[in-house]
Amino acid sequence: MITHVGIEAMHAFGGTAFLDVAKLAKYRSLDSVRFENLLMKEKTVALPYEDAVSFGVNASKPLVDALSVSEKDRIEMLVVCTESGLDFGKSLSTYIHDYLKLNRNCRLFELKNACYSGVAGIQMAVNFVLSATSPGAKALVVATDLSRHILTDENQHTLKGDWAFTEPSGGSGAVAMLISETPYIMEVDVGANGYYGYEVMDACRPFPDGDAGDADLSLLSYLDCLEHAYLEYQKRVSGVDYATSFGYLAFHTPFGGMIKGAHRMMMRKMTKAKLDEIGADFERRVTPGMNYCRRVGNIMGASTALSLASTIDHGEYSPAQRIGIFSYGSGCCSEFFSGVVTSDGQRRLRQFGIGRQLDERHELNMEQYESILRGAGAVRFGTRDTVLDTSLVPEARIVPKGTTRLFLRQIKDYHREYEWVT
Repeated sequence: MITHVGIEAMHAFGGTAFLDVAKLAKYRSLDSVRFENLLMKEKTVALPYEDAVSFGVNASKPLVDALSVSEKDRIEMLVVCTESGLDFGKSLSTYIHDYLKLNRNCRLFELKNACYSGVAGIQMAVNFVLSATSPGAKALVVATDLSRHILTDENQHTLKGDWAFTEPSGGSGAVAMLISETPYIMEVDVGANGYYGYEVMDACRPFPDGDAGDADLSLLSYLDCLEHAYLEYQKRVSGVDYATSFGYLAFHTPFGGMIKGAHRMMMRKMTKAKLDEIGADFERRVTPGMNYCRRVGNIMGASTALSLASTIDHGEYSPAQRIGIFSYGSGCCSEFFSGVVTSDGQRRLRQFGIGRQLDERHELNMEQYESILRGAGAVRFGTRDTVLDTSLVPEARIVPKGTTRLFLRQIKDYHREYEWVT
């Protein structure tokens, strides 16, 4: 009987280009107080020759390359979690499976459930391992998403008003996690899950290159789900206390200010804490998980996993700490679960250098960013044939020494073809 399961290895890829959002706010003449409440620093900008496949492969490759041939062949499930699909039928997982050269005796499929998809994939993988139907098998979960706002006559109206404040937080990137019965990075607390969901039209993506919805309703739904998912967790886990049971907390992070408000609500409702206590607790338990999110932006299905990676990288794990993890997906579904991380788990994650990769990205100027936003080199959903313009922001394609990156090269009769750049 398998009793230990969780994340064996983990890596995040934050793209190749970013924008300083303070410069964006100044360029857009945004209200400074309202902008500062976002608690954002940078956002990854997806270039036309980057997509959910290239992000997913670039996040996964270091994990797969670290495995022996026999270990790699034990990856028997590949779950790709995204709301940035490229086809109504063909799964992104087929491309990622191919470019990672995984064993063909492998289940591969795609999950879509707004920003909850990454955690849905984790839980599916955890239960696959726990089932022991194939003892020793591993599952690769790839959460990959991007914000690709392209201005057209049809969606021009969605880029006004409140969109001005969602623009600085919309990011791109991917997180890959190897789930197995050797949880070196984080051991999941089996059975410690509180989930909660219902139908609500808070946010949706009715067309591939933009979003729609009600920002206020989305915030209220997030807060409602956080409270009730945690209460369900509390019901299932004896003696749990929001203030003392978790050394750290990792949240799905649309933007930092939202998480600050959510944590404040929970501390008030669950612990009756006073304002100064809440502020200190936020800095100690929550801010470690915001570091990478503030530099990448909201990457939808991968956001919770990115917050978890940031929490592990920036926390203190001697002694071992339990992390409470909350995921929310619009529409909606949510889950609160937990896992335990040790100092060895932190050491193993740090070997992959997530922060270093973010430091290596090319900073876009506003002219480059506006060119991308206005559709320069754009590849829209359903494109049948095109060859990508690799001369667009060539600085982003300069790969650090000893590194290999995947980029989209062309689309031929709807089939996407990629190339490795070293």
